[in-house]
Amino acid sequence: MKLISSFVVASALSAPAFAGGLTEPVAEPVIAAPVVMAPVSADWTGFYAGAQLGYGDVSSNLAGVDGNGALGGVHAGYRYDFGQFVAGGELAYNGSNIDLGATSKLDNLTQLKVMGGYDLGKTLIYGTVGAAHAKAAINGVNHSDTGYLVGVGMDYAINDAWTIGAEFDHHRFNNFDKAGTDIRANTAQIRVGYRF
Repeated sequence: MKLISSFVVASALSAPAFAGGLTEPVAEPVIAAPVVMAPVSADWTGFYAGAQLGYGDVSSNLAGVDGNGALGGVHAGYRYDFGQFVAGGELAYNGSNIDLGATSKLDNLTQLKVMGGYDLGKTLIYGTVGAAHAKAAINGVNHSDTGYLVGVGMDYAINDAWTIGAEFDHHRFNNFDKAGTDIRANTAQIRVGYRF
């Protein structure tokens, strides 16, 4: 009898718990799926126009023909947003107040450039290359010539229409207007634009 009682007790202790047993079931913890934030994006496709203001530093291989000062003007262009890559073209005009010495002065600088950049959503980082045309008085004689430029820039979309940005360009004019003077000009400008 003791053997049967021991067997019944051992069987009861080793049996699995059934519904209505003495232990309460433990609920599995609920893990929420992570929230994925959609990237903030801006479509850079379209025409735009704006104004720029900044600083220019001009140097040359001719003694006494160099200087720095303010310049500013207007720009207009078109960009196409391919997704992450943005390409476009722009025409810009800058009037200048840069004194290059006693009888020398940079009058204006016109740029025709192509650009390619990376779309970071509301921010566009880009590089430029193109042609630059300058008018200057060198030692009292008016000259004009076309050279080239390379540059980098950044635009930030404040909203769907307005942008603010900055651009740095390096310009070179070799043998400026066949006058034997090589001119280099670096410009750094703040830009405001309106997208149509």
